[in-house]
Amino acid sequence: MKKTIAVLPGDGVGKEVTKGAVEVLKAVANCFDHEFEFTYGLVGGEAIDKKGMPFPEATAEMCQQADAVLLGAVGGPKWDSNPPHLRPEKGLLAMRKALDVYANLRPVSFSPSLIDASPLKREYVEGVDFIIVRELLGGLYFGEPRGRNVEQGEETAVDTLVYKRSEIERIITTAFEIASKRKKKVTSVDKANVLESSRLWREVAEEVAKKYPDVTLDHMLVDSAAMQLIRNPKQFDVVVTENMFGDILSDEASVLTGSLGMLPSASLSMAGPSLYEPIHGSAPDIAGQNKANPIAAVLSAAMMLRHSFQMEEEARVIEKAVEQVLSAGYRTADLSVGGGHFISTAKMVEEIIDAIVDDSAISKIMTCYS
Repeated sequence: MKKTIAVLPGDGVGKEVTKGAVEVLKAVANCFDHEFEFTYGLVGGEAIDKKGMPFPEATAEMCQQADAVLLGAVGGPKWDSNPPHLRPEKGLLAMRKALDVYANLRPVSFSPSLIDASPLKREYVEGVDFIIVRELLGGLYFGEPRGRNVEQGEETAVDTLVYKRSEIERIITTAFEIASKRKKKVTSVDKANVLESSRLWREVAEEVAKKYPDVTLDHMLVDSAAMQLIRNPKQFDVVVTENMFGDILSDEASVLTGSLGMLPSASLSMAGPSLYEPIHGSAPDIAGQNKANPIAAVLSAAMMLRHSFQMEEEARVIEKAVEQVLSAGYRTADLSVGGGHFISTAKMVEEIIDAIVDDSAISKIMTCYS
């Protein structure tokens, strides 16, 4: 099967981790007789430096023509003083809008081999397995009006939180569909005691829930959810929330796994190519030092195989290989708590590929004898 993948390394460690993810995808293609074609484009700070804008038209066209998009990371202190329209993050928002990727999926699961890397006690994190479904195209990040001005001699800043009923219904429905295939529980996170947009969110959630009588719906205020993620994370199955709340809560949830470098994400589109990326940032302090953890990018590639290409077996082989390497004690610097064999970005990718090749070879032998 031939698929075209647009690769946007971006800034900082994005280049290193996407390189690793591409190498893993090439190994999968070789083992399972697929053909992946990789095209490369600019986004973020590097795009600003080379093309004068964070999301060039050529990159947008390349992404639209691909079957899926793999992103590294954007941003860094080099561009912090740029005007708002020339910030790397603007490229990320523009890309999400252009691709119409409305649903961001961020799975959070416990890896027994990383118990010492989590700041929480074993009894709190053992067995954790939930997914955060974040609305990605509305809320404060996209609302208008926005900007800064001077009113009555004082500088002011305005951001607007806007949600349409259709936007809320779409993401809530996605969460219920996912929950119906899991443990049949949806926790809808809002701030309905204060925000009008959250009151609409809660009303729509109740309406959608009626279509899924076998799925339980709970409501939780965002401040309580932030506490419960640490106090009792095993209570969650599918957590659905708006853009900014989802951004914050998913970063908080990363501590359960021990590192931001462990969490992948998928941003799904209803029609065009979907976007896959690790949830971590560009980490400019370690960029180019071969220290970054590539696992989140590699697992994002696995999500691409599952959601965009319907390659479930291939996705599971990648995930199994990652767990096997971690169980063998291999660690990158971000997973330094608890000891282990500390290796570079490139070496971690190499170990994962070796595990993939070994696993797929065994599978082929078993198929031949079955």
